[in-house]
Amino acid sequence: MNSAVVVFPGSNCDRDCAVAIERSTGERAQMVWHGERTLPDRLDLIVLPGGFSYGDYLRCGAMAALSPVMAPVKAAAERGVAVVGVCNGFQVLCEAGMLPGALLRNAALKYVCKPVALRIENAQTRFSSGFGERREAVMTVGNGEGNYFADENTLDRLEGEGQVVFRYLDSPNGSSRGVAGIVNAHGNVLGIMPHPDRAFEPELGSADGAILFQSIAASA
Repeated sequence: MNSAVVVFPGSNCDRDCAVAIERSTGERAQMVWHGERTLPDRLDLIVLPGGFSYGDYLRCGAMAALSPVMAPVKAAAERGVAVVGVCNGFQVLCEAGMLPGALLRNAALKYVCKPVALRIENAQTRFSSGFGERREAVMTVGNGEGNYFADENTLDRLEGEGQVVFRYLDSPNGSSRGVAGIVNAHGNVLGIMPHPDRAFEPELGSADGAILFQSIAASA
């Protein structure tokens, strides 16, 4: 699997994502600086990592969404390349218009960092197929603005079309309908607030995040 991890100023999970991909799939990821206007050839996966891109100025992900690299990322997504936005990356995808909705301040107005239990709502996507018959997973959240919001019509559409892939069993941030991860209408762009890159081997408390990367590799 050919993969690339985008590095924005303020990213702090870019190396975590690269290590998680390598440990999960055996393939090394390439690092791409946000100022690049092209991407490596023949990519199967692009990851927008967690962190605090541009210091979260203006709104989380808003400035990163305008980085030069996002033009080729959008073009790749339109060609069907898998794109995963983790935590801050999820915020970037929403700000870039690649996913619906927005990520707001957590309901309790506090930063939350802890393992969370997730329900796998759709195991038929290229990001979740490896879970098979499993319907629960554990990953770690670490965010202050992880509260997913969308209007009721959008939420109904996401639910009805199977675009809600992961849902919190007990939402730590107040997300609408417990949404933890969604895909776009074409099924190749995933935004997920919990970190699969912090849950890719048992020593980290869970290896469930590795299944996400393995699912992508299997579909490449």
